[in-house]
Amino acid sequence: EGCSRYADWWEVISEQGELVYRRILLHSHVNEQPFTRSGGPVNIGPDEIVLVRAHMNTGGYGGLAMRGTPAGGFETVEHDQSTFAGLAQQDPLPSGCDF
Repeated sequence: EGCSRYADWWEVISEQGELVYRRILLHSHVNEQPFTRSGGPVNIGPDEIVLVRAHMNTGGYGGLAMRGTPAGGFETVEHDQSTFAGLAQQDPLPSGCDF
């Protein structure tokens, strides 16, 4: 929807709740729907279970995430927004919307 509402990052979290990787999205992608962005490298082993989730600048974390391993693949899971919510204040954080 523009800078008033957009996905500002996606992140990879360990099963223990540690931030492994965060990809900051510097602006909205209104004219690129659906959009994809690469990231990484993400320092995890092929069999390490992680959670991948997105964050909205206005709504926080959504209700769905991806859980799995690089070797075994990922599945969509329901995700309580409050799970590991403290990570939303952990660096790196976006500095705003570029346009």
